[in-house]
Amino acid sequence: MKKIAVPFLILVTQAAVVKAQQTGTKKNYKTVTVYTTADKTDYRLSKTNTLTLTPYGQPLETQPCVFIDATRKFQTITGIGGAITDASAETFAKLPAATQDELINAYYNPEKGIGYSLVRTNINSCDFSSDTYTYIAENDAALKTFNIAHDEKYRIPMIKRAIATAGRKTPLFVSPWSPPAFMKDNNNMLQGGKLKEEFKQSWANYFVKYIKAYEAKGIPVWGLTVQNEPMAKQRWESCIFTAEEERDFIKKYLGPTLQQQGLGSKKLIAWDHNRDLLYQRATTILNDAAAAKYVWGIGFHWYETWTGSAMQFENLRRVHETFPDKNLVFTEGCVEKFDLNRINEWSIGERYGFSLVNDFNSGTVAWTDWNILLDENGGPNHVGNFCFAPVHADTKTGKLIYTNAYYYLGHFSKFVKAGANRIGTASSRDKLSATAFINPDGKLIVVVLNLSNDAVEYNLWLQGSAAAVNSLPHSITTLVIE
Repeated sequence: MKKIAVPFLILVTQAAVVKAQQTGTKKNYKTVTVYTTADKTDYRLSKTNTLTLTPYGQPLETQPCVFIDATRKFQTITGIGGAITDASAETFAKLPAATQDELINAYYNPEKGIGYSLVRTNINSCDFSSDTYTYIAENDAALKTFNIAHDEKYRIPMIKRAIATAGRKTPLFVSPWSPPAFMKDNNNMLQGGKLKEEFKQSWANYFVKYIKAYEAKGIPVWGLTVQNEPMAKQRWESCIFTAEEERDFIKKYLGPTLQQQGLGSKKLIAWDHNRDLLYQRATTILNDAAAAKYVWGIGFHWYETWTGSAMQFENLRRVHETFPDKNLVFTEGCVEKFDLNRINEWSIGERYGFSLVNDFNSGTVAWTDWNILLDENGGPNHVGNFCFAPVHADTKTGKLIYTNAYYYLGHFSKFVKAGANRIGTASSRDKLSATAFINPDGKLIVVVLNLSNDAVEYNLWLQGSAAAVNSLPHSITTLVIE
């Protein structure tokens, strides 16, 4: 597996820009450095070319182009990361020390990894835990027995190691899959159910206890989501909130409690489910000023495809234009139904590339993958919901298996710095999709995705100059312009 040097992303907390804004004086850009990952090649985030921009006037319709307008700025990018779950941490603990170093460096080292800058983790157990658990004794609504000893065995050490390797604080956001069973109307952490009215304040207090416990361990908590997948009755940990119920829990309990406990600066993220119901959820919550004042952003997943739908990026655009002062955050995505025989399947990474390009073009400010590491079975998972991760560990041999998803993610996290702004981009061919950013240092980062079976020669066109680029079949390229 090739080792790559990558810069580190710093998390920032700026809202998306409402409209395209002019950046001012045009910079005299000259060189283009090309990095490629492509099917049926050895290219994996490989430097494949250095080009020069030369004068190029009006393109013809017969000349394929990717157009860049560096004078128009859109949303500010917060960061890119993944989730350190119980499954990731338990798998990590089974590995030899050298392999542990390799994995942490691959994700978090600012020189050797792909520069992750954001972590998600689970409050209480989720499907990617080895068992079902909470942090309190049964029926302890007063939370007197609250402790995070469970997480101190595997998860907290791994999170701390990631932060230390990154060389700076790596902010964390936290998500619950289910309240304790006694707080729910089905008396079960699994199979959906709803939070009982009489325990809503206790559950809001639970968030506070968890955040303060993690911060007491030296782990900063940047934000939180209200409920993972609140419209899904799952065979694993789950809890149902209608849009009205989530709105009311935010404005009557969770929002005020965070404020009263000195945690009002935490980034509160609503929804945390698929793009299909995103607009209905956002309008129900954010049209209510009493709830909206507590909400920093709307989180979403990519699993609307389970209904037979394609990924519904148009819904992101509708929310972004309706609530431009709120932030869109991709909070989870993975390729489901793990099969070791599919580990090198190229479509795994392409799903990431397709989502990343279109999510950012739709106004998204942060993008968070699901498990950063799983074992050779796609787990552990206590309900058999085995899935793919960008990196898998063979716990029998102690070796890591990098899927191409790792590299597709790296084409963004390696180059797009926190504080970057998305800039104007358009492709003149449907076989090429593209997005572009301007980093705080003025460098332009263009990502071009080719999902087709064809090589496409195109001109990267900027400010009346262009460079000729060859996009390989089933490839992703990052072009650094300076």
